[in-house]
Amino acid sequence: MITKKKLEIALEGLRGFEDPKIALEQYATPAPIVAEIINLAYLKGDIEGKRVFDLGCGTGKFAIGCALMGAKEVIGFDKDADALKIAKENSERLNVDINWIKSDVKDIKGKCDTVFQNPPFGVHKKGADKIFLEKGLESGKVLYSFHNANTREFVTSYINELGGAVSDLVRVDFLLPHSYGFHRKEKKETSVDIYRILGE
Repeated sequence: MITKKKLEIALEGLRGFEDPKIALEQYATPAPIVAEIINLAYLKGDIEGKRVFDLGCGTGKFAIGCALMGAKEVIGFDKDADALKIAKENSERLNVDINWIKSDVKDIKGKCDTVFQNPPFGVHKKGADKIFLEKGLESGKVLYSFHNANTREFVTSYINELGGAVSDLVRVDFLLPHSYGFHRKEKKETSVDIYRILGE
């Protein structure tokens, strides 16, 4: 177990996406936000000694952060082999043991205590966020999931439809760097809802 500040510093030093894929809506989650949510999950008893899944793990920030905070077992899933290669290098750099698995989210099997996910918002592939919510609630007892704040009514309704219950909801502002050729600004601020959801 390390402090939230040390966790944030460790995550800041990790390699991010080198060639993000717009079709997968790959954006790096800012390290301060990852550290904040992992610390919240730790305080709620959702990490230490737990089996944790990171769905759509990208370059591995959530998975690595959970391992650093005392998770018993951590598995990161992503369909992008390039992202998983970076995630593996990041975990080796910080000397944490994580099982990285190449898989589409819909094909993931197994159960865990806690799921973390920052899924595509469904901008480029309609319904992409729904698939993550379904798999997250199917896989874990507790789910931490990120969604565009503009979709709050839809997301909360769909969570209820799936039999989940929102126990906590935090709104944060992401400052996203210029990542794709079509971006006009150096940085763009996006409001994001972070849900803690309890399964059935």
